[in-house]
Amino acid sequence: MDHPPAHPRSRPAAPLGPATTGPDLARRDVLMRAAAVAGGAVLLGAAGLTRPRSAHAATRPYIYTRAEWGARPPTSPATIIKAPDHLIVHHMAFPNSTDYSLTHAFQLSRDCQDLHMDTNGWSDTGQQLTISRGGYVMEGRNRSIEAIGKGANVMGAQCANENGHTLGIENEGTYTTELPPTALWNSLVQTLAWLCDLYGLSPATAIVGHRDYNTTECPGDALYAQLPRLRSEVAGALGLAYAARAEAPITRSGLPGPRALGDHGPAVGAADRRP
Repeated sequence: MDHPPAHPRSRPAAPLGPATTGPDLARRDVLMRAAAVAGGAVLLGAAGLTRPRSAHAATRPYIYTRAEWGARPPTSPATIIKAPDHLIVHHMAFPNSTDYSLTHAFQLSRDCQDLHMDTNGWSDTGQQLTISRGGYVMEGRNRSIEAIGKGANVMGAQCANENGHTLGIENEGTYTTELPPTALWNSLVQTLAWLCDLYGLSPATAIVGHRDYNTTECPGDALYAQLPRLRSEVAGALGLAYAARAEAPITRSGLPGPRALGDHGPAVGAADRRP
């Protein structure tokens, strides 16, 4: 049983601008773009019912900035793009560390950035947000906090051919057979609830796994089976009624798993801009 340290939830939020920054109330009632089924989602066009307005606002998590975790300068600045219509859950394909400290979380972000820049040849970290196994939430790609504070997004490198309309959250660890620690799970629920509230998205349709777009095992067979529960808990955090299907058993999907450290599957495709 893991017992990570308590989070600094009482700390002031990272500089995301005033609480009212982001989409106005009209934007919060947007058309849905997907219908959730079983443990995953069938991706559809922008048609369907509007999302019920949240019964209460979601609590904004503390997001450690790039300056706080010691990021390298990117080789080029990220491009701010439109708000995402889907929030992608990834596993990082890194080891399942039992070091739940903030020091480890910061090193994790630096290691990820080094891998993405030095090995993949990208301009910066690929994903917009990272959550450590200790539950610490960190800014990923440069300008992510700035963009989210404006109700927008940055062009990332986390889901091939879909980077122009999705926001990616990397969760430290590999979840093929093992589930995330409680601290990571709770931070993921809080972060997704906040993002759904900010962007006016339905947890039932907006929260997807990497494999819902690309041929990959990511976010791992074990974590993917928990997506119905994740959507349900996020909806509950927003005071929305959502009847989740029963959690699917963990079964081996046979989809391609990590071939090397940090390989969570296709991240950049022909339809994407240079990462």
